[in-house]
Amino acid sequence: MTKLYVGNLPFTATDEAVRELFSKHGTVEKVSLISDRDTGRPRGFGFVEMSSADAARAMQALNGAEFEGRALKVNEAQERERSGGGHRGGGSRRY
Repeated sequence: MTKLYVGNLPFTATDEAVRELFSKHGTVEKVSLISDRDTGRPRGFGFVEMSSADAARAMQALNGAEFEGRALKVNEAQERERSGGGHRGGGSRRY
């Protein structure tokens, strides 16, 4: 399974529309469009999971392709290093 990063999505894009676009190039296992955690608004990017062969075809066909007036950026997603928890130091300490 390969996870593709899909960037420059229009804010009006839906999971269903992205699934339909990518399914022309193979079987889509999962679509995850990313929203801002505070406002709930779309962030303009997401991820699509497909088999490796299907993902390669989709990446070739859709990188730079126009979708709802925007040129998509499609490439293989890179695993992010998870940063530590939200502790930033400081705060109140009792001695």
